[in-house]
Amino acid sequence: MTEAQTTPQTSKRVLLAKPRGYCAGVDRAVQTVEEALKLYGAPIYVRKQIVHNKHVVSTLERQGAIFVEENEEVPEGSTVIFSAHGVAPEVHEQAKARSLKAIDATCPLVTKVHHEARRFAADDYDILLIGHEGHEEVIGTSGEAPAHIQLVDGPDGADKVTVRDPAKVVWLSQTTLSVDETMETVARLKRRLPLLQSPPSDDICYATQNRQHVVKEIAAECDVVIVVGSRNSSNSVRLVEVALDAGARAGYLVDYASEISDDWLAGATTVGLTSGASVPDDLVMEVLDHLAARGFADVTEVTTADERLTFSLPQELRRDMKAAAAARAAAQQADALAASTAKA
Repeated sequence: MTEAQTTPQTSKRVLLAKPRGYCAGVDRAVQTVEEALKLYGAPIYVRKQIVHNKHVVSTLERQGAIFVEENEEVPEGSTVIFSAHGVAPEVHEQAKARSLKAIDATCPLVTKVHHEARRFAADDYDILLIGHEGHEEVIGTSGEAPAHIQLVDGPDGADKVTVRDPAKVVWLSQTTLSVDETMETVARLKRRLPLLQSPPSDDICYATQNRQHVVKEIAAECDVVIVVGSRNSSNSVRLVEVALDAGARAGYLVDYASEISDDWLAGATTVGLTSGASVPDDLVMEVLDHLAARGFADVTEVTTADERLTFSLPQELRRDMKAAAAARAAAQQADALAASTAKA
């Protein structure tokens, strides 16, 4: 029984999901841009959106980040950061050809999938990559072994798969998918390919799973579930779908509190609230204020997991930060020595 189920229901209440918002990979990626701006100065170029969130991108733009679609848009010799979603090997080669200083902010959990793709391709497996066509993460993973990877976009895509050897097939997945839909796709694939192998460890990221799980816990009690997140954020879109599948009467995705329609709240007594893995929590707090102003002042936080995972910054950035800190320390020591000598 959840905390929400043991709390007496008032006339209007909010069930606030936890975990929500930033995951470790997003936090690392955003910090990477912020620290790079401090260390190297503006402008810093970022290939694609660093994370799929309108507010985060606009905030970093104001600080001096310039977002581009491809390396060709970055002046030769400049610094470019690759987004959390990962890139294909050819993107790294393009950066080298333009003498770009590349900092790879790919989420380590996405990097894990890239390693799996290379390993299975080296063993001459056919790889069935479950994901959404055109998503940056899928493009990056597919680029690791294009001759071996087929995209399977949802359960219906399973019927179109062809393989060379049914005994040498493995499935991998985009990290931000719906867990339930992914397993439905796997089940469909296994009906056709009984020897289909699974990845060594779960590809769907812990944060995606945790956010979906807590939404499932609260959805059936909610007249409306509001997910804070951008429309190009796969994991945010999935949260709305999960809420509706788990029994919420309605579900909506918003970037900002100002996008919430009063019509959505008409007649509602319980509103569920969560946010995607690329959303800063201040946006959720603004939604809480918005709801409180409309009578939804009773907030119960429903917690299903305690997330403590953190990732270190990219090694290229850490190396330069360490060198800069050492240079500052040496300069301070020299200044102190000079001051001491002058006094003498």
